[in-house]
Amino acid sequence: MGMEMKLQFKLSQQLVMTPQLVQAIRLLQLSRLELVDEIRKELDGNPLLADDAGEPGRESGGNGREQQVHDGASNQILDRAVPERGDTDMQARETDKRVKDVDWEQFLENRQLQQSLPSQRGGFEEMPPIEQNLTRAQSLREHLMWQLQMSDFVENEMRFALLVIGNLDERGYLDLAGGENQDGTKRPDLTLDDLAREADLNPEDAPEVLAIIQRLDPIGVAARDLSECLRIQAEVLGYDAIEMAIIKDHLHNVERRNFPAIAKALKISLEEVYDAVQEIQKLESVPARNFAEVDDKTIAITPDVYVIKDGDQWVVTDNDKGLQRLFINENLAQKMLKDPKAKEFISEKLRSAQWLIRAIEQRRRTIIKVTECIVEKQKDFLERGVSYLKPMILRDVAESVGMHESTISRVTSNKYVHTPQGLFELKYFFNSSIHRVADEDIASESVKQAIKKIIAAEDKSNPYSDQAIVKILEDQDGIRIARRTVAKYREMLGILSSSKRKKMF
Repeated sequence: MGMEMKLQFKLSQQLVMTPQLVQAIRLLQLSRLELVDEIRKELDGNPLLADDAGEPGRESGGNGREQQVHDGASNQILDRAVPERGDTDMQARETDKRVKDVDWEQFLENRQLQQSLPSQRGGFEEMPPIEQNLTRAQSLREHLMWQLQMSDFVENEMRFALLVIGNLDERGYLDLAGGENQDGTKRPDLTLDDLAREADLNPEDAPEVLAIIQRLDPIGVAARDLSECLRIQAEVLGYDAIEMAIIKDHLHNVERRNFPAIAKALKISLEEVYDAVQEIQKLESVPARNFAEVDDKTIAITPDVYVIKDGDQWVVTDNDKGLQRLFINENLAQKMLKDPKAKEFISEKLRSAQWLIRAIEQRRRTIIKVTECIVEKQKDFLERGVSYLKPMILRDVAESVGMHESTISRVTSNKYVHTPQGLFELKYFFNSSIHRVADEDIASESVKQAIKKIIAAEDKSNPYSDQAIVKILEDQDGIRIARRTVAKYREMLGILSSSKRKKMF
């Protein structure tokens, strides 16, 4: 078989990811906090960048975002920062060529002749108040540490108490499980004696110190299991012998509601069992319930955009508070461009600075554009609440704004909007549709809220089964949904099954 060389020509299209395009995509998917951190890094690494607190930027006559690239060629290039449909190989090469051909000395000379533009946008001087509590909830560990500081523990007892607190799980129980090594092998479980030796405490004193910790607020913290947690609370509250016996030996029967078995074992009447279980149910099974490390109700989230009703119109405005406004340090650039040795370095930094400023501005415009599209489709939700949320997918917004679905996904990730209905992540508005009889489809999130409302209004002594909820949804709202879907949504909402929701007393 002979071998020969051939020359073939092939015409194809492909998207070339220039460094500027990669930077724009990366900035687009950053959250607000990550963007602030990125701006700080760029300010530290680029001498030609100055923020709104810098004198050089103000001396040059700039003001806000208008201190961006005004060169015509650069504007055309940077408008392609967000990867929309239609990017081609030729366009990418043209972009790179135009960047290199920009006369930066001429740009700086022209910039001095340009007047600053007003930085105010939209006519809204005052942003609406955020309905979030900006204080942080105290964690369980902080609450226990505060109590330890007022205790009379000696040094080694304090070290032991710190080790106990450090081994609490998210429920407030003492977790002494050994865990796994990097190779997957299981480490042996710890014991109280191990913690005592680590703290130079006599192992015989460890149970006594642990008992003191377990009686701090909340009572029952650092218990090793549910029975111990309830027993400690019962002892402090003075429960009687029957209640203590049920906690010690019959919690499994309480969970199964097998009250006759408890009555038979303890040789008491069924009424006495009912009374005892009713008292036991008043105890707290999760000591850390009110001391969650992260509380959705109190965590401070700064919205990226606001949706405000101005008359009959819904207006979308961005939130630039807390974000540095970037400028070009033109005085420094002019001085260093006169030095032939520094000219290449400064030209590169100047290009980088202008690309960053334009990429941030493009990010802002894209978020507003996408939010405006969401607002247009979800006006009923803004006016009337979650029950009127319409089904919507990424493709719906992508087709409306002329962008790719992947771009919409980046824009809506970790971006928050403040609306009259509350603070929501932009991704919240994308829901699958549920079929409704003789009416338009409804969003899955609305169905979840409908299920939650039905369960909240049920008779606690005779709760609705999942199949009963299916029938209620179809009869009341015309929503056709399978029983397993109701079960899935109920679990997502953290609601127990009907047998576990049933109130016995």
